Amino acid sequence: MGHIEDRWFKTVPGVAGQKPIRTRTDRCGKGDRYRVRYIAPDGRERSKSFPDRAKRAAEEFLAGVESDKIRGTYVDPSAGKQPFDQFAEQWLRSHPLDESTRPTVRSRVRNHLIPYFGGRGIGAIRPSTVRDWDREMIAKKLANNTRVVLFAHLSGILTSAVDDGLIAKNPCSAKSVKAPTSTLPEIVPWPFEVVAAVRDGVPLRYRPVVDLGAGCGLRQGEIFGVSPHDFDFGTEWLTVRRQVKRVGSQLVFGLPKNDKERRVPLPGRVAAAIRRHLDTFRTVPVTLPWEDPVHGKAVTVPLLFVTQRGSAVRQQVAANQIWHPALKAAGVEVCRVNGMHALRHLYASALLDAGENIKALAEWLGHADPAFTLRVYAHLMPESPKRARRAVDALLSGLPGSHGPETAPDHV
Repeated sequence: MGHIEDRWFKTVPGVAGQKPIRTRTDRCGKGDRYRVRYIAPDGRERSKSFPDRAKRAAEEFLAGVESDKIRGTYVDPSAGKQPFDQFAEQWLRSHPLDESTRPTVRSRVRNHLIPYFGGRGIGAIRPSTVRDWDREMIAKKLANNTRVVLFAHLSGILTSAVDDGLIAKNPCSAKSVKAPTSTLPEIVPWPFEVVAAVRDGVPLRYRPVVDLGAGCGLRQGEIFGVSPHDFDFGTEWLTVRRQVKRVGSQLVFGLPKNDKERRVPLPGRVAAAIRRHLDTFRTVPVTLPWEDPVHGKAVTVPLLFVTQRGSAVRQQVAANQIWHPALKAAGVEVCRVNGMHALRHLYASALLDAGENIKALAEWLGHADPAFTLRVYAHLMPESPKRARRAVDALLSGLPGSHGPETAPDHV
């Protein structure tokens, strides 16, 4: 058990058996009066000082320490003195991030978190500190979606501080802290005529890129990571096993987004386009590191689409030599919303219009959470109320007494 030491007074034995006497010490009236001393779970003695007239606060602190030790939630108060910037840099080095996104995360943390929280101790960051930081981000006119990502990084850093025993709670999780919410733009899928025109403008050796995007919902990196071995023409399935992505200045193979392979239904027209492509163009084995350009194991995959030199297709090459010329030829504006990702939106809109359920669509798109799919594409389901009315009417039509005047039998 700990105890509270009064450093202004001490008790000395009385003379000749008299009662003990309280006397002033040399520190009386100087500095903090009360010192709480206790043994931490690691076996080392810790202490915390309190001023005069704060004995009750000292007692409450000691009671809290002993309670936390019993519950296993004790946190050394001095541990929270570690500067935020030091811990954030440590988090950037050790946190399990996709290597292709690590530079972007590092840039965000260094540009928007470290300048604000700087050298202040982790334990000094309160919910009010987080609220003030977010207000400053709003004042800088940062987009909502940017604030959402930055808040997630900040919360991740502080959660790691909790796990490391530096702080007891993550201030980002406090009830008084309102996390920013993302705003999703309303997606307007391309008409079929636009897709056909863009496809006609794509060089022949890359034309099935459009089929895989619009017909199977693949992302750009997944399209350029497809191998003929990924197609099962007999059972009509395509297994999305990898993507080509950039880490720093190098290309690598890696798992699809969310680190998970998936199977996608293979439509007959897409299968036919792939078969024609295989009859016309040879596949080329390409060797790239897996995930990490320095330490990743070299993997060789015969790719469906390669450059004229037989190498994997870079994102910038795909934009400048394949996609942008096709957009211009079709009279479509070259802009972010008209990137190759627009093909995925067409795929999603077609399946929803056909009545496919959100869970299946999320799985085929490679989304980690069907709720995200619903948030992105809910506005593309305008017929849902009509379908609901028809379904309920059909269900209730068989119940006794459910016939209206138009279906009531004639009685003579």
